[in-house]
Amino acid sequence: MLTAADTTALVITLQLAAVTTVVLLLVGTPLAWWLARSHSPVKPVIDAIVALPLVLPPTVLGFYLLLALGPEGAIGGLMESIGAKPLAFTFTGLVIGSVIYSLPFVVQPLQDAFAGIGRRPLEAAATLRAGPLDRFFSIALPLARPGYLTAAVLGFAHTLGEFGVVLMIGGNIPGSTQVLSIAIYDHVESLQYGQAHAVSAVLLVLSFVLLLTVYVLNRRFRVIRL
Repeated sequence: MLTAADTTALVITLQLAAVTTVVLLLVGTPLAWWLARSHSPVKPVIDAIVALPLVLPPTVLGFYLLLALGPEGAIGGLMESIGAKPLAFTFTGLVIGSVIYSLPFVVQPLQDAFAGIGRRPLEAAATLRAGPLDRFFSIALPLARPGYLTAAVLGFAHTLGEFGVVLMIGGNIPGSTQVLSIAIYDHVESLQYGQAHAVSAVLLVLSFVLLLTVYVLNRRFRVIRL
């Protein structure tokens, strides 16, 4: 059974994953669209920056974000100058870190989905005098639905299991920035293995259900398109 503190950590984790996923879809859509269609010489640089969290240790990313969001950092100092609190050790700071850390898990599936559409459907719509926005919303988005499903689930699931980044940026404040992955660490550190098992099982089941949903729905999309 989950304790009251674990239940609160679960709620914070789900809220963080949901907000992060929405932000990533909003930010990732135009970025993935540009990466899928651009031939700019800077495209490899942007690709590398997007994929950087895949190879960069989470503590390194979390450390630099902590410096930037803290009171002495560029962003944190700016927040203080306008009378606001620095973003380090806040839920908003967790969202910023999670968005950056999970960015490739959303952008890359969307980029592949947009690239798989090809140019012919969009060129055909253009001959019918459909504008760029009309072509995107009427043609590209419906054809990219499997990519959006994969991106949303992977972004959500990846945020559920974050540890290093959220620990560096948010600390371990119960009821505020403590997420399930940190709660597991606390239980293990306190030799409460039974409670660690219970919390870990929740994350295991959630992750499995999310991935199973992706595979089942993507299979249905392929059948429908065939």
